[in-house]
Amino acid sequence: MSEDALQIDADGEPELDFGESGRIPAIAQDADSGDVLMLAYVTPEALDRTCETGRAHYYSRSRDELWEKGATSGHVQEIEEVRVDCDGDALLYLVDQSGGACHTGYESCFHRTVDGEVVGEQVFDPDEAYE
Repeated sequence: MSEDALQIDADGEPELDFGESGRIPAIAQDADSGDVLMLAYVTPEALDRTCETGRAHYYSRSRDELWEKGATSGHVQEIEEVRVDCDGDALLYLVDQSGGACHTGYESCFHRTVDGEVVGEQVFDPDEAYE
């Protein structure tokens, strides 16, 4: 086995590498369509809450706090499966997304090209969702 292969603990669980920051990136992907919805960061506590509740939890770097996706807007992410990358330093949340994933009202946070062209669909009014 190579040095950078994912390590497995005594309980058969993958050992995750949260690094010096204490968090790893998690990509949320629509479980049905395969569309990439968003990228956020996860701490061990956020991952534990996700596994306990079946709803996506993340860590907000700007607010320095744990948050449940959709707790304010109602646009929750129900977890279908959580996958770990080969190095144990990134996660993939396969989700059933209710409403839009992006806080700006779009279905996906990846709704613009690098040239600024809007290619995604706005599915809700953020002013109404975050009153």
